[in-house]
Amino acid sequence: MSQPLTNVGSRTGAYGPTEWGLTLVIGLIWGSAFLWIALGVDDLSPGVVAFGRVALGAVALAAFPAARRTIARPDWGRVAAVALLGNAAPALLYAIAETELDSAVAGMITSGVPILSLAIAAVMLRRLPGRPQTIGIGLGFLGILLMTWPSLRGADATPMGVGLVLLATLGYGISGNLLVPLQQRYGGPAVTLWALIGSSVLLFPLGVATISESEFTSSAVIAVVILGVIGTGVARSLAATLAGRAGAPRMSTTTYLIPVVAIILGVVFRDETVAPLAIAGVGIVLAGAFIASRAVAERE
Repeated sequence: MSQPLTNVGSRTGAYGPTEWGLTLVIGLIWGSAFLWIALGVDDLSPGVVAFGRVALGAVALAAFPAARRTIARPDWGRVAAVALLGNAAPALLYAIAETELDSAVAGMITSGVPILSLAIAAVMLRRLPGRPQTIGIGLGFLGILLMTWPSLRGADATPMGVGLVLLATLGYGISGNLLVPLQQRYGGPAVTLWALIGSSVLLFPLGVATISESEFTSSAVIAVVILGVIGTGVARSLAATLAGRAGAPRMSTTTYLIPVVAIILGVVFRDETVAPLAIAGVGIVLAGAFIASRAVAERE
């Protein structure tokens, strides 16, 4: 039978070395992913980049026996939701968005995932957040506004690009809460593999339809390979593992490192600029997510 929906991990205590190690590795990989996406869409269509990353991620994971574990029929619907909301949709939305905004901006907006994850968990589990969570959620959304406002006014982003990234983060927030019971039953690699296979099926028609719009340069191809194998296959599997251990809201705190890594890489390798107000917004988002995450840990 399908497991009941829960966002509580199997290890409700304070983070140990394993949890902190997973957090750091995932944060670093996901932070660099925005650079690989930007390099990919320089020469490849967003559809090809999106399909390439999920398909390569699936191929990489399929090499491991633990990832080939069978998913019970009652859980197929939840895996399909993860495939759509946590893989296929964000992969495509980010690829399109980074034709409209800088990778550093995309990384900063994504730091709002912990806030969305907490809010979505409260709705899905029908459990209202306490006062600290409410304060944290409010601060987080204020930070997101501060991050996006300078970009909306400048030449490095468009309202459509910002909106696409916000939709992608919403998908991450929902799928993160769906992952917890699945990982606890089947393990992170297996859940991730089957979700990526589903995502590949969904994105295959778009990838084929837009292949003529792409120029397969070495830099773009290498970027998508790294993005798919490491940034999607490996990172998603590790994230699912951490979600099962620590719970969805605390797992989503891996995104705290994303804006820092994305900003550094965007500035160093792509000569991008970041407004001071946007940097202040990152700080407020992180502070809000920290407050909200502490409340989740205490309630759990």
